[in-house]
Amino acid sequence: MSKSKFDKTKLPSRHVTEGPERAPHRSYYYAMGMTEEEIHQPLVGVATCWNEAAPCNIALNRQAQSVKVGVKAAAGTPREFTTITVTDGIAMGHEGMRSSLASREAIADTVELTMRGHCYDALVGLAGCDKSLPGMMMAMIRLNVPSVFLYGGSILPGRVAPGAAVPAEYADRDLTVQDMFEAVGHQQNGTMTEAELDILERVACPTAGACGGQFTANTMACVSEAIGLALPNSSGAPAPFLSRDEYAKASGEAVMNLIETNIRARDICTRQAFENAARVVACTGGSTNAGLHLPAMAHEAGIDFFLEDVCEIFRDTPYFVDLKPGGQYVAKDLYEAGGIYVVMKELRKAGLMHEDCMTATGYSIGEEMDKIDLKADGKVIYPIETPLTKTGGVVGLKGNIAPEGAIVKVAGMEAQHQLFTGPARIFECEQDAFEAVQNRAYDEGDVFVIRNEGPSGGPGMREMLATTAALSGQGMGKKVALITDGRFSGATRGFCVGHVGPEAAHGGPIALLKDGDVITLNAIEGTLNVALTDDELAERKAAWEGPRDTIYGAGALWKYAKLVGATYKGAVTHPGAKDEGHEYWDL
Repeated sequence: MSKSKFDKTKLPSRHVTEGPERAPHRSYYYAMGMTEEEIHQPLVGVATCWNEAAPCNIALNRQAQSVKVGVKAAAGTPREFTTITVTDGIAMGHEGMRSSLASREAIADTVELTMRGHCYDALVGLAGCDKSLPGMMMAMIRLNVPSVFLYGGSILPGRVAPGAAVPAEYADRDLTVQDMFEAVGHQQNGTMTEAELDILERVACPTAGACGGQFTANTMACVSEAIGLALPNSSGAPAPFLSRDEYAKASGEAVMNLIETNIRARDICTRQAFENAARVVACTGGSTNAGLHLPAMAHEAGIDFFLEDVCEIFRDTPYFVDLKPGGQYVAKDLYEAGGIYVVMKELRKAGLMHEDCMTATGYSIGEEMDKIDLKADGKVIYPIETPLTKTGGVVGLKGNIAPEGAIVKVAGMEAQHQLFTGPARIFECEQDAFEAVQNRAYDEGDVFVIRNEGPSGGPGMREMLATTAALSGQGMGKKVALITDGRFSGATRGFCVGHVGPEAAHGGPIALLKDGDVITLNAIEGTLNVALTDDELAERKAAWEGPRDTIYGAGALWKYAKLVGATYKGAVTHPGAKDEGHEYWDL
């Protein structure tokens, strides 16, 4: 007989805890020291992406213990488990980067399998690095259980000691890992010594936490609040802050309330909630990777919300939060200025928020905004009436090179640098482009074309931070442009267009370009074109010899390349909620 205050006859965990036939299962729980009361309470999965790969994930284990305290305080039984993470800062710039985007799918899949296999009733998911955030939220939406997301928090900014022997531009200011990637370019072109580089690398990343600028991790952390899966203000506190443990405890308590009120992930993640999230990405100058992850998350809910839909919202959203890499400030500064709910209150003033969307608190996003008294500080968060620019910090492009679209971050770019015409310089992979940058084997005015780096053709859709940061470090960030069917890091700056679709491996127009073709990138008009007629492109397509072979003829990346779909749909690997024949909760 259940002693839980919750009715377990409708909860998934009844299959492993209730009735005489489940005595073998209960014996396992007793073996782990659980009490009879704990066995008959709701079982809450507490999933983390903890590992020792990088500072992004190292604090997640500590925060998970506080989540468990919250679950227990609200009459639930937490069951902690972990999944993988591939951390981009470590994977960047070599073959390991092919594992990054594929890890998003693996995270969602492994969390799903763990939840299904053990019949957990709800999920609190903790993540710290770029792909682990959308991966964890995708699992929540796919399972459609009561869910609360918790970001592990950002890293604190680094600083060199007063009087340290470093170039003046690195002295007396906040540093992030972006500065380290750009410092490599300085060292390569002789404007920084190895000794100076050695000083910087020891201080740039001083604590646990994810990259501090509005790169992919912090962008998706902001999304978690804006979409309603995370508690208000929970994404902002840096990882070392003890207040993170309080947010963790509160997240554990909140998920128990969601079980009681039967509010599930898809009740929160509606079409309007995705639109709210895209607004927040745009106005904060967030990562272009949001154009990949938001469609993938929507896919799990059976919602068509593709790259073009995301970019349409970007197009008419003012950019008014001054964050790196285009701006001056880091995540800690945004937190101290009041956080994402202050940002959303500014959007609300312009009628750009759907206020009725449900959140993990059990209240609507409008009701939660009403609880916030803080206003825009005019430094980190500008009033929406006086934005940094009138349109979003991220822009979608379409044209005869990218009929399925492409995306570029323009936050911090002056208008005169948002139009670029130049001859194509073709590279068949990222390494070739990086070597050209290292050797200065390119000309000012070139348009780098890096192809065969898409989800299938890469495989894995690598990010290009090493190449773009080296260009910036050489002082060429505004003097060349770059397009690719791969991706860019959220830390990338300059005229760098990613997600060009269809990708080269699928015979997209990017596969047909040749050295010297004149390419025009226009972020003001939203176009990306090559000076070739339709007939000329068709002639080249007829002569195309097919996709380049890769070295990945087996293993996880081979499997990913075979399954992955179009970039504009989120590069997903399964049919999504539209083809579901059941609800996990109802089995």
